[in-house]
Amino acid sequence: MLSLLLSLAVAAVAQPKVPLPDDPAVVALVGEALRNSPEIGRADASARAEGERAPQVSSLPDPTLTLGIQNDGFNGIQIGTMETSYWQVMLTQPVPWPGKLSAREAAARAQAGVVGAEAARLRLTTAAEVERAYVDLLVARGQLGLLGKLEALWGEAEAMARTRYEVGQGTQSDLLRAQLERTRLRQRRVALEGEERTRVQALNRLRVRPLDEPLPTQSPLAAFSDPVLRPAAEAVADAERRSPDLAIATLAVEAADRRLDSARREWFPDFAVTAGVMPRGAIEPMWTVQLGITLPVWGATKQARGVEESRSRREADLRGEEAVRQLVQLRAQERRTVLGAALQTLEIYRGGILVQSDAAVRSTLTQYQVGKVTFPSVLEVLRGLVVDEGGYLDALAAVQRLAIADREVSLAPPDGLSGGGSGGSMPGVAAMSTGGRPGGAGSSSQPAAVPAATGTPSGM
Repeated sequence: MLSLLLSLAVAAVAQPKVPLPDDPAVVALVGEALRNSPEIGRADASARAEGERAPQVSSLPDPTLTLGIQNDGFNGIQIGTMETSYWQVMLTQPVPWPGKLSAREAAARAQAGVVGAEAARLRLTTAAEVERAYVDLLVARGQLGLLGKLEALWGEAEAMARTRYEVGQGTQSDLLRAQLERTRLRQRRVALEGEERTRVQALNRLRVRPLDEPLPTQSPLAAFSDPVLRPAAEAVADAERRSPDLAIATLAVEAADRRLDSARREWFPDFAVTAGVMPRGAIEPMWTVQLGITLPVWGATKQARGVEESRSRREADLRGEEAVRQLVQLRAQERRTVLGAALQTLEIYRGGILVQSDAAVRSTLTQYQVGKVTFPSVLEVLRGLVVDEGGYLDALAAVQRLAIADREVSLAPPDGLSGGGSGGSMPGVAAMSTGGRPGGAGSSSQPAAVPAATGTPSGM
């Protein structure tokens, strides 16, 4: 049984591997989530709405039509008989100082670019959430597969204990302990199957499908190729180039520049052109043309404050951009450092631990069958096998999550990588070491990055 399982594992490893994001199942899930996500739809609608602001702020103010009558005395309408009695039709058109409208339009378009970049960040985050949820699902199903392997090994150990007990070479306690461990594994399977259902539900929520819709997976986690460890300078440069958060911060500075320029132009006066005609009945009509100009007499408390507000917001956005740039560089370096350790850990598992652990189980079971070792030795090697293979599964998931965070250009700190051997998420370990209490099998998803804060548009 053990040799068959080992040969199947070797055959699986020997199959051609593809990167996780290139797997057809992952591509389909990500595409479906991007198409159906209500969050992305909301962000796109907000971006379209923000784009409609520029034509509004660049248009002239609406003209004012004034209708009236001027009459001499209260004894009757004197239009046509008195020269100073007339109807009045006037049209007034406000005209901002040249350059004000274009400055407001530029500020509005720059702010629309910020909102559009925020929508791009949401797309990257959604794709990363789908990939992380898929990895979590593969981890849960991998743990179920490992549990099945453990059940087979415990079945083999129980059969050996029963045979030795029946021929008088073993004790009844060995047989009872083997049966107890198999019962504990059934308890653990219930917990893992529940976790698998929650992982499926999480993925279905992301792709806007019925939560309990079945979701098959064709490839195990080991079928995907390992991420490539790039040079530090290349990793940092790529993160700066692709980071939506840095793009948001940069566009926020540009928008702040445009708002500052618009605020400075508010010092210039605006005009108002008025034209009117005054019909006087039989008397020749009168007409008028007027030019009004605003006087910035309250500039010290209005225009000057507006300029200072815009200048301070620009400084805040500029410092925010530098903070985001430093954080992007830090996270890229951290992910690369942790990924290097993760890849080395995988090599240790593949090059020695897994093979040696399988060999130890095979040898110990054979020796127990002929009475050369005791049953506690069997317990120990089976526990070690579960810890080792579970740790390998966790390490596979860790490198994929790091690669996902790198594609997302996440600002969240990377998850630390344990060196294996703790057995915290491996099925059956808690049953062997704590008397049957099931341990957690979950893997925490990396939180999505938070876009940089942008300045509030003003003076548009």
